[in-house]
Amino acid sequence: MTVPAQLERAHLIGIGGAGMSGIARILLARGGQVSGSDAKDSRAFLSLRAQGARIEVGQRAENLAEPSAVVVSTAIKDTNPELAAARERGIPVLHRAQALALLMAGHRVACIAGTHGKTSTTSMLTVALQHCRLDPSFAIGGDLNESGANAHHGEGGIFVAEADESDGSFLTYSPSVAVVTNIEPDHLDHHGTPEAYVAVFTEFADRIQPGGLLIVCGDDGTANALGDRAAARGVRVRRYGRTVTGEHDARVLDYRATETGGAVRIELDGEQLTVPVAVPGEHMGLNAVAALLAGIELGAPADGLAEGLAAFGGVRRRFEFKGRAGDVRVYDDYAHHPTEVAAQLRAVRHAAGKGRVVVLFQPHLYSRTKTFATEFARALSLADEVVVLDVYGAREEPEPGITGALIAEQVEGAGVHYEPAFDRVVPLAADLVKPGDLLITMGAGDVTALGPEILAELDRRAGA
Repeated sequence: MTVPAQLERAHLIGIGGAGMSGIARILLARGGQVSGSDAKDSRAFLSLRAQGARIEVGQRAENLAEPSAVVVSTAIKDTNPELAAARERGIPVLHRAQALALLMAGHRVACIAGTHGKTSTTSMLTVALQHCRLDPSFAIGGDLNESGANAHHGEGGIFVAEADESDGSFLTYSPSVAVVTNIEPDHLDHHGTPEAYVAVFTEFADRIQPGGLLIVCGDDGTANALGDRAAARGVRVRRYGRTVTGEHDARVLDYRATETGGAVRIELDGEQLTVPVAVPGEHMGLNAVAALLAGIELGAPADGLAEGLAAFGGVRRRFEFKGRAGDVRVYDDYAHHPTEVAAQLRAVRHAAGKGRVVVLFQPHLYSRTKTFATEFARALSLADEVVVLDVYGAREEPEPGITGALIAEQVEGAGVHYEPAFDRVVPLAADLVKPGDLLITMGAGDVTALGPEILAELDRRAGA
């Protein structure tokens, strides 16, 4: 498949990011010329450079050669010197989602959306389709453990993509299969109100191609209502969950936790099917059922998809095992919304067995911390020991009075510690854990770097 003319010589600002590096991988696989830059080095650079990308660390106007287009994400500010230079020179500027939509052309497209679970569900669908030898192209917001990659150009005529609602950019896509896992207010720094956030999913559903399919979780009231509205407009809708009753829906009969993850038993089209899931948590079981329905719509057999889901090895930073020091296991997870934190900690509780659950939580964004401090505290109370770090501001400027202490002071039932000094978290964590404990670092920021450091500190103390 050829490269779209607009992207024949693409320059990607922020090329090390999850979404941008995925676009670069697909362009390079199709024979496109790719250049890019980022503010700091990234582990993604090694493979991209090996495929032929020209990447600069540091962003300067002179990094632009003669690109056919400059690709940016919402995180790139107008003051960025490369973006400013592109506009001054009249070089076309495309949003990341616009570039991805161009790469989708000519494929049967499946887009996975939802407040929670879209990365895992997209990954599950991708791996299941690969198991069925359909070789999909894919673009995911995380690296598959199977391949270590977040994107791939496939030859199967199917394109599977994670659809990001955070900035409304998923309204660029027109899928033939759309999944909405759930809808719960988030990213209010962009959308403004919960009502506006919900409304953007309605617009997304309106973009499904004629004859296409919308798959929604019937257990989620807002997603279910989205399905009702779409069905009233003549869109085909399939639902999954414990509460659904329709003849062609996937009704969850039970979920059983296992030593290696779990298994969800469903009734679908009059038959019962058990879907093993190699990652823990009933929420992951629901994600697997969503992936199963999407895969069936894309032409894969249900039994083959179930086999693929059983072999799914997870996604980087989704309950990712980092290592063991003595009898202490350390994991890392990307959860950064109260519902995600609660769901993951419930799953962690089973994985911990008789040991305690110790969580190191880093709030992400001042706006999210301010809005959901009480809900975060309630979710974190599911752990035995909680360390709350200070807020990882990402794209936001600090807001007076908004710190991790807002969350820590409301945690109940657990030992709680607020530690704003990042360099003091590792020794504190090492002091807290006991043999048999499961420790998990959690959040969308740089808390992910602490797991290996904690393991090293525990090993050092054991050898002292």
